[in-house]
Amino acid sequence: MMKLNHLFFALVAAAVTACVPARMLDESKAKLSACETELSAIKKSSQENEAALAELREQAAKDQKTVMGLSRDTAIIGSNLRNLNAKHDKLNILNEQLMNRLDRLLSGSEKDNAKLSGDLQLTTEQLLKKQDELKALETRLNAQKAELDNLSLELKKREARVNELEEILKQKEKAAADLRKKLSDALVGFENKGLTITQKNGKVYVSLDESLLFASGKTNVEAKGVEALKNVAKVLEQNPDINVMVEGHTDDVPMKGAGEVKDNWDLSVMRATSVTKILLNNGKIEQHRIIAAGRGEFSPLDRGKTPEARKKNRRTEIILTPKLDELLKVLETN
Repeated sequence: MMKLNHLFFALVAAAVTACVPARMLDESKAKLSACETELSAIKKSSQENEAALAELREQAAKDQKTVMGLSRDTAIIGSNLRNLNAKHDKLNILNEQLMNRLDRLLSGSEKDNAKLSGDLQLTTEQLLKKQDELKALETRLNAQKAELDNLSLELKKREARVNELEEILKQKEKAAADLRKKLSDALVGFENKGLTITQKNGKVYVSLDESLLFASGKTNVEAKGVEALKNVAKVLEQNPDINVMVEGHTDDVPMKGAGEVKDNWDLSVMRATSVTKILLNNGKIEQHRIIAAGRGEFSPLDRGKTPEARKKNRRTEIILTPKLDELLKVLETN
């Protein structure tokens, strides 16, 4: 391209300096125009070639990277292939060893199989026996469970009955306490003056000394004793749910009477009967509620032989018991 430029300038200079004819000038212009056209085409072609060359270089760089990647992958694949070949060789060796071992095992398998078969049969028999034992045990357990359930149900019923009995006994104890208070209020002038009131085991005991009721060896109740018994009768009349027992007690000195009272038995019974009649005559008390009994000298409070002990033992006790009808009904249902 530089040579063409020099040629162009040389022609121009020659034309100017030599003053060539017009025809030659026109020819030169025509050649110059043709050269410029050719120059423009060459420039365009050069640019296109340079662009194509850049694309080729870029593609060459990409191909170079691809070739390098393929080379690296080929190296890795080759290394893996070598590792796989080594493992394959080891597996072949191991397989051969296993085959040899299998051959040895198969050679002695008949004997081992016979032993295993015998062991299996024995184990099966033992298993069946254990299953039978387990079934029998399960049957016993079911029976025991049923029995236990029945016992548990029965226990609950008994507990309910016990609770019911305890509640009834509490009511009876309260009734006895209320009765004791009523008697104490009614006999306030006699208590601790030959008369005592105690409560134990759900019963109320009214104990009257001989000195309050009877003259020595007699069976008729004296006036001060009758007054006390009338107060007791009023309380019994107001409490119809109370059973009454009148017990006569003597000391251990034998009676030597020749009349109706021949011994301590007679004395204790007659005194109890006298007290009972006074209670019945001074209150609306159903006769079947009262029991008269003589204990003689055989239930002493004090076993001493002193005058004080014997005086303590000469007494009449009125034992008051709340009726236990509800308790008896519960017991009968049991």
